[in-house]
Amino acid sequence: MSVVALGESLGLLVASRIGRLELVPTMDLGFGGAESNVAIGLARLGVPVTWMGRLGDDALGRLVERQLRAEGVGAAVTRDPEAPTALMLKERPTAGSSAVSYYRAGSAGSRLAPEHLDLDRIRDARVLHVTGITAALGDAPRAALDAAVDAAHGGGTIVSFDVNHRSRLWDAERAVPAYRALAARADVVFAGDDEAELLTGERDTDAQIAALAALGPAQVVVKRGADGATALADGERATQAAFPVHAVDTVGAGDAFVAGYLAELLAGASLAERLRTAAACGALACTAPGDWEAAPDRAAIARLLVGGDPVQR
Repeated sequence: MSVVALGESLGLLVASRIGRLELVPTMDLGFGGAESNVAIGLARLGVPVTWMGRLGDDALGRLVERQLRAEGVGAAVTRDPEAPTALMLKERPTAGSSAVSYYRAGSAGSRLAPEHLDLDRIRDARVLHVTGITAALGDAPRAALDAAVDAAHGGGTIVSFDVNHRSRLWDAERAVPAYRALAARADVVFAGDDEAELLTGERDTDAQIAALAALGPAQVVVKRGADGATALADGERATQAAFPVHAVDTVGAGDAFVAGYLAELLAGASLAERLRTAAACGALACTAPGDWEAAPDRAAIARLLVGGDPVQR
């Protein structure tokens, strides 16, 4: 098994049209979640991957597991008979904008604990990918993260950590020490430029990277949105410009970026190649609605990189 992505997946209701939510007559049902988005992105790039987490014994939980398996993602799922699968609701107030509300208090994912983990599967993986979202869900999920990272270290598994700060879940005063502790135990750290500033107090990208690297990870990647990305890996520094695309929905772009980077890391690619593929994945993920639906495969990346005809014949 190459990758285990540990975290939360949620049911997703998306407004079917632009406007105030109370005036939208219908919604589309799907699912999302940072770690499962990464898992789908990896699967589409040909990487064997398992999503590990806790779901409710309900229709949304069955939807999540079924869709993950349909995308070629293994699912190491435990069911909570007493708590529901969490739900997020996405509205589109105006053209080009979106607003997301979460209904996750008391959810199955928020009750994830160390005893729900398949630690042997984590030890056997080449990469364990986690995010700060799980840490934000409560004491039990944070304990599960610690147990997963302990198992990864015991098995020689690479630990990948994406900050993914959610201010609606907790404030910076509580979040930052937890993020820094996770970064210190990770081998690869991903952060948006705003998240890097949150953790380091620095605004300059190079200063952010230096401060994050000082915590201990061998690889630090700062995602800068439309300005591209910069990384430091084992003393080597590289920068990648963003690929210009017509952005339809930017939700999930950072997760697609992470999937591209990890896929190339596992393939033994250079730092420059890792960033190039990551940036291509992040760009293409913006070209259609949905959290993961536009995550690309290798063919789509190749077309973007060569600037080919967008019309497939």
